[in-house]
Amino acid sequence: MIDAKEKTALATSVGADERQSFQTTSANIIPISDTEINRPDENSSENFEEIYRQMQRMNDPAYLHTVSMNDLYETVFQSRPPVIDGLLYSGTYLFAGAPKVGKSFFMAQLAYHISTGQKLWDYDVHQGTVLYLALEDDYQRLQERMSRMFGVEGTNSLHFAVYAKQLGAGLDEQLEKFIRDHPDTRLIIIDTLQKIREVSTDAYSYANDYDIVGRMKQFADKNGVCLLLVHHTRKQQAGDKFEMISGTTGLLGCADGAFLLQKEKRTDQSATLEIVGRDQPDQKLHLTRDAEKLIWQLDHAETELWKSPPDPLLDKIAAVITEDNPVWNGSATELVALLQEDIQPNILTRRLNVKAGDLLNEHGIEYAVKRTRNGSFISLTRKTV
Repeated sequence: MIDAKEKTALATSVGADERQSFQTTSANIIPISDTEINRPDENSSENFEEIYRQMQRMNDPAYLHTVSMNDLYETVFQSRPPVIDGLLYSGTYLFAGAPKVGKSFFMAQLAYHISTGQKLWDYDVHQGTVLYLALEDDYQRLQERMSRMFGVEGTNSLHFAVYAKQLGAGLDEQLEKFIRDHPDTRLIIIDTLQKIREVSTDAYSYANDYDIVGRMKQFADKNGVCLLLVHHTRKQQAGDKFEMISGTTGLLGCADGAFLLQKEKRTDQSATLEIVGRDQPDQKLHLTRDAEKLIWQLDHAETELWKSPPDPLLDKIAAVITEDNPVWNGSATELVALLQEDIQPNILTRRLNVKAGDLLNEHGIEYAVKRTRNGSFISLTRKTV
């Protein structure tokens, strides 16, 4: 829930990227620091004294929480799997363009492909439930649009709403409940951002714009979903095209990325889609629009999409954690022997801590590590489809 208390909490600290401080632990993610490797028994007086000293340090008004480079490598952070490989990730994105340029048709296309798991052009899609808040449409128009674009083969994984409450006035609770009811939700589209903005005397200040996207980003990061906020552009040209996004730079400054859809002439059937973001390289795609179905087709990309090279270590793990042998548990030393790698056990553990997201996203193998007095205890589990 994004309530007033959480809104206040956002102002208590600042950082380059909220994701960096977002750590959650689960059965598969166990961040442990080096100081815990040889720690005394839980009930020992020495341990209680250390806890007391830590509490004293944290209560100091000048206390600043820091993480050493070693601690950073000893931590497994929650993975942010892609929604569409190389194109769209978990987080909060702006999708901007001039009025009637074709944004809503593009949103319908994204929603359909993600909800059905069908590839979008050459991009692999990870299927999940989609909520599309089409707040400038009605259900009849949506029916006509979707049937024209995709026929009448439907899916129960795509949900539409033409009315929702505003941010801070009930929208938060509505989105939270939808995710509780549909835990496989991957994408929430809000078309448009203006429809859910609170009425404020400083509605177009940098602080207000940053706060709105910041609250949506907090929600997206907390729930591990992608929030796509549809917005308009200004008529004025700018040296940086993304400066044409209506409002202040606070919108783009806080978002994880942005899409900018543009035509040279309104009557053109061609357009460019420019993409910037924290989790993907900048891209410029040239699109054409099918005059009959109104679907956007990819004509070409200006630059070939960069892909990270295969990691031999992850490939070796995938070769031994198979459907026939889906679970492995043991020490880091035992895993080194199993993989026949010339590497120190602690370095292997650190590499897997860093690559845990890639191991899960590319090979479907969940990695967990627990530090004990005797070293690292590792668990590898192949996810069932």
